[in-house]
Amino acid sequence: MPHALQGKTAIVTGGSRGIGRAIAEGLAANGAAVVVNYVSNSKAADEVVAAITSKGGKAIAIQADISSVPDVRRLFDETESQLGAIDIVVANVGVAVIKPLVEASEADFDLVFGTNAKGTFFTLQEAARRVRDGGRIIAVSTGGTKMYFTHTALYLGSKGAVEQFVRVLSRELGPRGVTVNALSPGFTDTDLLPERDRAVAAGMSPFGRIGAPRDVADVAVFLASNEARWLTGENIQAGGGVA
Repeated sequence: MPHALQGKTAIVTGGSRGIGRAIAEGLAANGAAVVVNYVSNSKAADEVVAAITSKGGKAIAIQADISSVPDVRRLFDETESQLGAIDIVVANVGVAVIKPLVEASEADFDLVFGTNAKGTFFTLQEAARRVRDGGRIIAVSTGGTKMYFTHTALYLGSKGAVEQFVRVLSRELGPRGVTVNALSPGFTDTDLLPERDRAVAAGMSPFGRIGAPRDVADVAVFLASNEARWLTGENIQAGGGVA
């Protein structure tokens, strides 16, 4: 689908590294003009933009802290100002604090829920207000919400909230032809997956390996395309068969 998204404008929050970067590059390779959102690492975001533009794509980097509602709104304002109306939003930002529930502090809770739940909620809110009719909204969750790992109460709780946001918003935006779906990666080769866990994680997949960011990104590109027009309110598992 090299031109499937031609003429579309997309925002990818947390688009400077890992799965977010792969999604940004995948959308651009299929013709979309992409906003690469980042919070602090401008160098990494600029590298993504350069990688896209060097292949003839269109991309810009916009700094915004998704845990800040004014920043979320500014991100959408600047996107519309520089690239026009928005067609695709991928709410990808996520942070994790891994520790037993009894050891989690209020600061830990505020960090994880402030980014993953609050940040995603207000990203979805702005997307709902601004995405054109027939648009695509994708929120990145995690396959972990159905696996109940220890020490992950904060992370999985915040992502469980995201999945509920998606289900409700899909009903609210259906009359406009806007699809809203969750995308749940499994064990993926990013800096969130500790080296010590990789061999075990690979053994849990029928494919005998962990995922590459591109594996997940290709699913996101599909969800952003017209071919996914009949999918909404779903939680698409992109975990290589890990269950």
